[in-house]
Amino acid sequence: MRAWHPRFAVTIGAVITDGRGRVLLLKHRFRPGSGWGVPGGFLEKGEQPEAALRRELREEVGLEVENIRLLTTQAFKKPKQVEIIFCCQAVGDPEQLNFEIQKAGWFLPGELPPELPETQALLVKRVLNDGATPQS
Repeated sequence: MRAWHPRFAVTIGAVITDGRGRVLLLKHRFRPGSGWGVPGGFLEKGEQPEAALRRELREEVGLEVENIRLLTTQAFKKPKQVEIIFCCQAVGDPEQLNFEIQKAGWFLPGELPPELPETQALLVKRVLNDGATPQS
């Protein structure tokens, strides 16, 4: 069966907001392009998506979140990847940045880094401007 089904990666990401209408973006050392994007990472074997999100946030920026809701899913051909995107609220601020993260910043809708990938900018604006309705 495996020979007929190409392998793909499963990743998680999140549009994380605070009580002031801002979104958390990270400048990642290993992300293509400018490095700016929503927090996230890869699922580990046997890991549930919400648990992976919480683990990645603790590891990368020492942040806890609450009110996690599914926002959308996306599939990409290059790289072969399925991405699960959540929206949630931050509990506090990023406390520490690990070696993978160059910067963490809170941004208002009109102040997003211009280098932010368009697909992520659209998701962020959807959450910040429209209150985004999560998928059920």
